Amino acid sequence: MVQPVDAALSTAALVIANQTESSYSMETDMKDEQTKFGRIVGYGNNSESFEFSAYGERGDAGQMAVIDAIRNKKQLKVWEVDVNVDKENKHDALFAYCIVESIERSNSQDGYEEVSGTLQVYGTAKQGKINQLPIEVIEFGQYGFETPGEYTGEADSRVQAPDETPVGE
Repeated sequence: MVQPVDAALSTAALVIANQTESSYSMETDMKDEQTKFGRIVGYGNNSESFEFSAYGERGDAGQMAVIDAIRNKKQLKVWEVDVNVDKENKHDALFAYCIVESIERSNSQDGYEEVSGTLQVYGTAKQGKINQLPIEVIEFGQYGFETPGEYTGEADSRVQAPDETPVGE
């Protein structure tokens, strides 16, 4: 989930629609020096980043938040959330302020547009927990069971992305 840093207080986070992949990575610079007594190695500074890929969806608020952040050179808040809840009905989560390093849109032969981005963590990502997410967020992009005559229209009209996702409420 993402949220622009200039969003009003109590504004909900946004789900990036149609994600196909996402990842978090951390690496460190190594200090590596030779002395008269042999090699000394040690940890240097860490760098952390999030990456995602998604099928482009015109007007998706989550995808647009990432694009707007790099265009306007603003930080973006990012949450990586485990969709499974623990015994306290909370989700393990990783939170960070990020700078969008890159965003790429590409069109494929099958007519789909793919959006992918790399978000570099400002400082250090923080581990924590958030309250249970609404089922619409967990089952994002899926439709539920219907009884005959309950709805009309195609499946696409039944699959609704939540406009905004409450975090920690």
